[in-house]
Amino acid sequence: MTDHILIERPENAPGVQVIRLNRAEKKNAITRAMYQAMTDALKAGDTDDAVRATLFLGSEGCFSAGNDLNDFMAFAMGGTMGREVIDFLHALAAHGKPLVSGVDGLAIGIGTTIHLHCDLTYASSRTEFRTPFVDLALVPEAASSLLAPRLMGHQRAFALLAAGEGFSAAAARDAGLVYAVVEPAAVESEALAAARRLAAKPPKALAIARNLIRGDRADVAARIDEEAGHFAAQLKSPEARAAFEAFMARGRG
Repeated sequence: MTDHILIERPENAPGVQVIRLNRAEKKNAITRAMYQAMTDALKAGDTDDAVRATLFLGSEGCFSAGNDLNDFMAFAMGGTMGREVIDFLHALAAHGKPLVSGVDGLAIGIGTTIHLHCDLTYASSRTEFRTPFVDLALVPEAASSLLAPRLMGHQRAFALLAAGEGFSAAAARDAGLVYAVVEPAAVESEALAAARRLAAKPPKALAIARNLIRGDRADVAARIDEEAGHFAAQLKSPEARAAFEAFMARGRG
C-alpha cells in the first residue's frame, strides 16, 4: 500500500478506520496507486466488523488538489486510463459504514466531490471547495452531477460543477455540502469525535437508518459510469489537451 495513503485505527477511537491522504508535497494530488489503496481500505472496512465508521482526512492546509494531472496527461497522450479511479468511486458510493470527512484548506475536484458521499463533513474556516472540470475541458465525476443538484439545488450545483465557482466553507455549509465549520486546529479532533460517536452506536440500527436516508444507490452507480464515459472521451479531445498544456505552462511560468 502506497505511503501516500495512510490507513489508521486510532486507539482513542475504537471502531474508526482513518483513510489519510499523505502526499502533502504535491498537495495530496491523487495518483492511480492512491486510488487503489483507498479502494482496498474501503472494501476491507466493509468486511471487517471491527470497523464501524470510516473517516477521510488530508494534511494541514490541504485536503486534496484533485487528480494527479500527470495521469491525465499520460492518458490524453495515448496511454491507458486504468480502472483505479472508477473502482474507487464505486467502492465509495457502496461503502456500508458511515463516512465522515475532515477538510482543511484546498479541496479541488475529487477533493470536493468525495464529500458528496459522506454522511458528515467538518470543514475548517479556511477551506475552499472548487471543481474546475469544465475549465480543463472535462466533466463532473463521482456522480456529482446527480448528487450535487439533489443536495444544493440546480443553481448552486451549476455554479460549483459547471461554472467552476469556488465555495467557501460557510457557503458550502449553507449549500448542505458541509455539516459544520470549525477552526483549522479543530478539524481533525471534531471529525474524529464524530466518527467515534457513530462507531459507538448500535451498528445494525445505524446501518438501517443510513440506508433509509441515502435511498437506493443504483442510480448513483449508473451515473458514475455515465460520467466516466464522457470524462474519458473528453480527456482524449483536442480542447482538453489544449487546456492541460496551458495549465502546465502556467505551472512552469
